[in-house]
Amino acid sequence: MPRPGRNDPCACGSGRKTKRCCGQHRGPADEQLARARLATLARDAAHDLVDLSEKELDELSDDLLDLPTIDLSLHVKLPELITPELERLRDAIADDDPHRGRDELRTVTDQIDTPQQRVRLADAILRLRAQRRLTRTDAAYAVYHLSTPDQQLLVASLVNAIAVAVGAARTPGGLRIAA
Repeated sequence: MPRPGRNDPCACGSGRKTKRCCGQHRGPADEQLARARLATLARDAAHDLVDLSEKELDELSDDLLDLPTIDLSLHVKLPELITPELERLRDAIADDDPHRGRDELRTVTDQIDTPQQRVRLADAILRLRAQRRLTRTDAAYAVYHLSTPDQQLLVASLVNAIAVAVGAARTPGGLRIAA
């Protein structure tokens, strides 16, 4: 059955047009808003990176992997539904087996890699910078990195989030969560 047109009467019986009534989302989608915000944040971050040397950029790239150990807000939000891939990845991390779970890591990273997740991390990075827990250049590089297709920070954040969740690693505050 085809959906009603924008100018057809709404199915609720109000007599209003569909475009002005029940459940019609107006404006850009959440994903579009997140992409736009990330682009704006990345443009602002680029100003802090423009004068850095290649060596300094490489050092910032290396530091990116340690970023999720600074604060829990830099951990990705894990899926609420535990898929078989996520369960195998959790088991591999809990067993501290780096050879298991590579395919699952790629799959789960692709599942959680959304513009909204990236913006959430970027906002957390900026909050930590405002609290002076991150340097301006570290924060700028991380935010800029989140605007690229590269998943390095997302992977580090995912692995740290799972490691803390399964009790294989301590929280940044030093607590171990019972698995």
